[in-house]
Amino acid sequence: MSTFTRANEEIQKRIRAFSGPLTESLVREPGAYGLGQVPSSVAPDATTAMVCGFCATGCSLNIHLRRGEATNLTANFDYPVNRGMACPKGWEALAPLESAERATTPMLRTKRSDAPQTIDWQTAAETFRDRFKPIIEKHGPESVAFLSTGQICSEEMAFLGSFAKFGMGVIHGDGNTRQCMATAVRAYKESFGFDAPPYTYEDFEESDVIVLVGSNMCIAHPIMWQRVLQNTRDPEIVVIDPRRTETAMQATQHLAIKPKSDLTFFYGLAYLLIEKGLLDEVFIKEHCDDFETFEAHVKDFDTARVAEESGIDAEGLNALAELIGSGKRVSFWWTMGVNQSYEATRTAQAIINLALMTGNIGKPGTGANSITGQCNAMGSRLFSNTTNLLGGHDFEKAADREKVAEILKIPVERIPDQNSLPYHAIIEGVESGEIKGLWIIATNPAHSWIGREDFSAVLNKLDFLVVQDMYSTTETAACADLILPAAGWGEKDGTLINSERRIGIVKKVAKAPGQALADFSIVKLLANVWGCGDWFKQWQSPEAAFRILQELSEGQACDISGIDGYRQIDEEGGVQWPFPKGTTDTAKQRRLFSDGQFFTPNQKARFVYETIQKDPEPPCNNYPIRLLTGRGSSSQWHTQTRTRQSAVLRKLGPKENYVEIHPADAGALGISSGQIISVASRRGRIEIKAFVTSTVQKGTVFIPMHEETTNQLTLPSFDPHSHQPNYKSCAVKVTPVSF
Repeated sequence: MSTFTRANEEIQKRIRAFSGPLTESLVREPGAYGLGQVPSSVAPDATTAMVCGFCATGCSLNIHLRRGEATNLTANFDYPVNRGMACPKGWEALAPLESAERATTPMLRTKRSDAPQTIDWQTAAETFRDRFKPIIEKHGPESVAFLSTGQICSEEMAFLGSFAKFGMGVIHGDGNTRQCMATAVRAYKESFGFDAPPYTYEDFEESDVIVLVGSNMCIAHPIMWQRVLQNTRDPEIVVIDPRRTETAMQATQHLAIKPKSDLTFFYGLAYLLIEKGLLDEVFIKEHCDDFETFEAHVKDFDTARVAEESGIDAEGLNALAELIGSGKRVSFWWTMGVNQSYEATRTAQAIINLALMTGNIGKPGTGANSITGQCNAMGSRLFSNTTNLLGGHDFEKAADREKVAEILKIPVERIPDQNSLPYHAIIEGVESGEIKGLWIIATNPAHSWIGREDFSAVLNKLDFLVVQDMYSTTETAACADLILPAAGWGEKDGTLINSERRIGIVKKVAKAPGQALADFSIVKLLANVWGCGDWFKQWQSPEAAFRILQELSEGQACDISGIDGYRQIDEEGGVQWPFPKGTTDTAKQRRLFSDGQFFTPNQKARFVYETIQKDPEPPCNNYPIRLLTGRGSSSQWHTQTRTRQSAVLRKLGPKENYVEIHPADAGALGISSGQIISVASRRGRIEIKAFVTSTVQKGTVFIPMHEETTNQLTLPSFDPHSHQPNYKSCAVKVTPVSF
């Protein structure tokens, strides 16, 4: 691995040389640690710690410096999240920074068919202004949109969302967090009154019963699985998943339910808990609403029905109900196997209902706990200014708009009084021609968006497409009119918020290549050129922006006004929200709802439920197999934009895409392992290598999500409440390929 030099006077001179007067002010502004270097208290040959920028586990990594340069890293033993552990992605976190595929200078296409040409930052910023402004002036503020991300720092995404909506006047902006966490957000808001995952990672170690739903934790969140293994209470580990995943193989119980039967299954468990009297009636009476109507609802889900529809026999259902209702410490954990479904929100709430009715919330080793995906999806949920107004406020509430306007010192009429379109509706707006300009930041929808054989054709309908990314080689960047080169993790300062609500610090320990700038600096430059820079004078640096976020959060469930800036976050091993002014509980592990008080107006949790919805695309005669998708290996991350840059991670993951197929199905079709086969849905067809295995059920196949071809097959249907895509299920046909 080559060395990485920290930001110093040399890079400041270099940036001034290429950027001219428009950006000179940016590079002189102090960052969290001076000019973006490691803290001055850290010796040139010492070590500094920062959180990883891959998943939302939020591990801390020690960055080892030699002559002021980041040369290597190790896992941090003193951090309360990972305690000296790291997954393969964490160990290789520096490698993606040195990739030859990095975007190093702004680039512009005069025509879509032309190759992009190198330009300077001044030209890039003026082009951004001169192309977007006429679209807005001619077609209105709803004709331009932005797609944000859960992969950049909270301060950057807040600045981005503020500039786009308050400065540019854009109405619509969503983030790729919609693809992973929107279901949990909506479920928590309706059930608890706020998007509030209640747990701390200590709950993994303090549970008597751990119920994992649609979560292959060994692969997707291996450090969390290590925390499970540190549990000394000899816990029952129950995995509810159609596939016999790596996690299911390690569990004490694996309940292989039929795909898409999970909502019926959980209503059936609730029915049994009620029938058996295994309820915490005091907790329900004092801290919950709507239990009586929920009780009436689940009477239709008797054991015979649930056993038939879920594939789990009566004995298994009764045993699990008795285990959940035993009075032991039970924690429920779910991730994308629940969130990415056509009735995902109600499924998540069915899990929440089980925790509420048994009193398994607010106490050690309990909780209805969603596991977050991206490193800063939680920051996106609270501060991206997309699905809600900054700090968990509401665009549609006048008082919230006035509060935010006063704090930001902007005219209140600059804040939209309506919510944005969700991600899929933005894409549909591009297809219909209603949205003519799009700004995409640190995400790759041409690869990851659902059910698209040729997403580039959709993007090519735009009058103007801007892509802001670390890499110039993504499928989405290939469609861009303007490419803005961004610094990556380790090349800038800021904060990330992990699954357990812990705010962690990111530091600049390497300089970005060429002319790439931090997203924060890019937005500041664009705001100045747009002509609204004066509205954002407070946003002088990432830490100054963090102070703004603290003020915006005050009085909210996510209140962080009491944190003593970056210093406290750095020194104390992260800080979990809420942390309002005057907080006396400074423990490193703090869970929510220990007092039984929720964030609803009457401080009671709600039982939320609904009628079972029709499967939008069940298997049929023409497409008799159900396709499941998910994480492939712990060395792969999403569209592999970063992980493919590491030779080590490439060796640890599969060299090519594959499909898991049950031996009975393979035998009937004359398919053997290693054979190239065809998998086709109503949307597309791919050729892929077969892997015959009994880890999938008969009548189902599984394909990892990381290759672009996978989403040529998936079904573009969406949960009606969260608008999250249904990546996990569609109908396909499988046939051998003849050569």
